[in-house]
Amino acid sequence: MTAHPAGIPEADWLETPASVRALINAQQQEIELLRGQLTSLATELANLRERIGRSSRNSSKPPSSDGLGFKPPERRKGSGRKRGGQQGHPGSGPELLSIERVDQVVDHHPDACRRCGTLLQGEDLDPLRHQVIEIPPITPLVIEHRLHRLVCPCCSTSTCASLPADVEASHYGPRLSALVGLLGSAFPLSFSKTQALLQQLVGVEMSRGAIGRVRQRLSAALEQPMQEALAFARVQPVAYVDETGAPTGNADGNNPTGKRGWQWVMVTAVVTVFVQGLSRLSGDSENWSGGDTKTGPPRGASQAGRQGQRRGAISGADGSGDSCADPSGRGGDATAIGSRLGPEADC
Repeated sequence: MTAHPAGIPEADWLETPASVRALINAQQQEIELLRGQLTSLATELANLRERIGRSSRNSSKPPSSDGLGFKPPERRKGSGRKRGGQQGHPGSGPELLSIERVDQVVDHHPDACRRCGTLLQGEDLDPLRHQVIEIPPITPLVIEHRLHRLVCPCCSTSTCASLPADVEASHYGPRLSALVGLLGSAFPLSFSKTQALLQQLVGVEMSRGAIGRVRQRLSAALEQPMQEALAFARVQPVAYVDETGAPTGNADGNNPTGKRGWQWVMVTAVVTVFVQGLSRLSGDSENWSGGDTKTGPPRGASQAGRQGQRRGAISGADGSGDSCADPSGRGGDATAIGSRLGPEADC
């Protein structure tokens, strides 16, 4: 016994003669078949209409394929005015900064009347304002810490002072180290270009080995928050994964030939994670997404960017991510994850 059709009570269906029920069932099957054919024909008709309506004006077809009877677009008539800004139009230059952001004000007064030459005195209550933005001369700040060794007058034991906890054991401070990481990530400069920029811009000379050690130190400091961001991205309900070719560099010494590698990205609503490797398919999906995707990116140095209280990326071992992030303050879950991950990545 077949199930009763939708809209007919079961009791009425059981009282219906068998021949009538067979006819209704046959008609139901025919209706479903015709409905599928109608959907297929409607899709085909839409595709044909779209193909017929193509021209050089709404597709990549050349004008020669438009055929007879097709009117080319009319050329717009000129207004008769010259190109560029017209006489008397408001300027579109940079807006003036507020007076609170001005560091120095220089007043200029006319000496004499431009018509008769009479000496002028007084103040203009609403003078014209012209601002010049400049950067101050950049010179490195060198702080020398001297560790004194003193001898005890009682037991003659010498004791040397130790560096305070807030003093870097490295020769390069946190701001300079962050700049080195930034130049190898968001602005992926080579070692030689990084050396030249540091020397010419800030007056600091660093060897290639020192630059590599700074990048590795930043990568080690950011490894834990990167892993937390990756774990958070794996459990998100929606994630988008893509890959592209990217320069990999040789910061960790594993790519001496400078082979071009691959960069994979997993994007979620609040966390974005990047992974770089030398091979497009040298990794496994378990390492990348926890087993939720069929194909995964290669193993390699990773970095994580957060959209939340802090937005940006955490530098990987190859220095291919942003070393610092900027406050964003989106609120909600984004702020929560940003607050949880933000402190570990402070630069």
